[in-house]
Amino acid sequence: MLLRSAGVCVVMLLPATLAIAQDVPGIEICTVEKTMERRTSCLQSNIDFLQKTMTKLTLDHQQKIDAANRQIGALKTGLAGLQKTVSDLQAAQVKMAEDVKKKQDAPPPKDAAK
Repeated sequence: MLLRSAGVCVVMLLPATLAIAQDVPGIEICTVEKTMERRTSCLQSNIDFLQKTMTKLTLDHQQKIDAANRQIGALKTGLAGLQKTVSDLQAAQVKMAEDVKKKQDAPPPKDAAK
């Protein structure tokens, strides 16, 4: 019975160890291959890996650029609103200064002189 359960465990763990031993995608050193077919296959595998990596990075960077462009557009809109607010405040300040000057230049009311 104990041997049977040990055998079942070995059979269950065998696929897991085989999955770990599979080739991990990446750059391989192809000069160690002896035959031309294996060397060619190795080089083609490297090319495929590099193309996939470049495509993935291109898409990632394009998404980042698009997000940055959207943020720039939002910031430009916010800046335009702030510039309008500043110009409105400056116009109000000029108007207020003119009103104060008119009050100072105006003769005092007759009732206030008595």
